[in-house]
Amino acid sequence: MNDNKVKYTNYCISAFAKQYNMSLLEAFNYLERYGGLAFLDECYEAEHLLSIEDAIKDLIVICQNNGGKLV
Repeated sequence: MNDNKVKYTNYCISAFAKQYNMSLLEAFNYLERYGGLAFLDECYEAEHLLSIEDAIKDLIVICQNNGGKLV
């Protein structure tokens, strides 16, 4: 994983945690468990061009499709 991808992933985890009132560890674990981190890694080239709000919406859809229950 390159440095920019790591920074972007950390930023997304932080924004996700803030959006859903989670700790960073809770957000990381949720995104890891339900495919969000894999999605960010695989789709970095497109996702990092979007707003953080759009990235969070995409993460929610991915995680819900993989069994996550956040609304």
